[in-house]
Amino acid sequence: MNSLLLALGLLVTSLSALGADMSNGADNFYTSDKVTVEKVTFNNQYGMAVAGNLFVPRHLAPDAKLAAIVVGHPMGAVKEQSANLYATKMAEQGFVSLSLDLSYWGASAGQPRNAVLPDLYSEDFSAAVDFLGTRPNVDRERIGVIGICGSGSFAISAAKIDPRLKAIATVSLYDMGAANRNGLKHGVTLAQRRQVLLQAANQRYVEFQGGETVYTGGTPHTLTGDPVGDEFYDFYRTPRGEFTPAGASARTTTRPTLTSNVKFMNFYPLNDIETLSPRPLLLITGAGAHSREFSEDAYQRAAEPKKLVIIPDAGHVDLYDRVDLIPFATLTEFFKGNLK
Repeated sequence: MNSLLLALGLLVTSLSALGADMSNGADNFYTSDKVTVEKVTFNNQYGMAVAGNLFVPRHLAPDAKLAAIVVGHPMGAVKEQSANLYATKMAEQGFVSLSLDLSYWGASAGQPRNAVLPDLYSEDFSAAVDFLGTRPNVDRERIGVIGICGSGSFAISAAKIDPRLKAIATVSLYDMGAANRNGLKHGVTLAQRRQVLLQAANQRYVEFQGGETVYTGGTPHTLTGDPVGDEFYDFYRTPRGEFTPAGASARTTTRPTLTSNVKFMNFYPLNDIETLSPRPLLLITGAGAHSREFSEDAYQRAAEPKKLVIIPDAGHVDLYDRVDLIPFATLTEFFKGNLK
């Protein structure tokens, strides 16, 4: 069981941020004198506070109306990791950009912490559109979204029912439903899935009666020799990306609660993905990414207009912060061409 939980957990990305390994092209905590940044908070439809960082091109004309982009962080991460980098870079290109913490993570509201509720995660993206679409410097008819890792699946889920998202891009997409149901390359059997469901169900009794919360998956705290786990370790457990938000524990960063994580089993973000059309979809993945199968699956299911970009020599986590590999020019061209 423990090995299965680790295997499933390694499919779930994580949380953290403190330094950048510039020698390897990492720029996760990039700042720019070309943009201004403001901490903002807004409510989702259920009255829960969502925390974000709003990036605006500097020296913006008072009467300017710009296109805007929502940026979602990897599953289990916070806006300070990866999402801020993407938002800053897109603001440099003339977009108003908003990175956000999903509910139950980072500075956003929600108890218990680290809880999984994919429908609410998707709602947070729509709430971000509510916020951006009411800013005086944003053209509400020109709002797009970038979802990184697990947020790619939440962004797609949101966009299927929110036509205000006019252009959808994902980077290192993780279909969080398929990853938990089936594992990478369908490596999880139905019997193993049932075992996880049974453990989570029995753990509910423990926690209902006041017992200790059990966490699952996330990033290992030591190198294990598993290539997926070690890849996440290199980002989340080293100065390259390590970060513990206020009020959180370093032992639980990136790790969802076991009892709530099974809700991903009922999450099917790629079903009906063809209904995004005629809005455009851009899928970016690394040639060596362990998650590549999810972008390819989404591309096969989606209707036109769609584009799949495979980055040579890039793995999954490389596209979190390796600025020499992230195709910002491609993202800029995509949004400028489709948010006009």
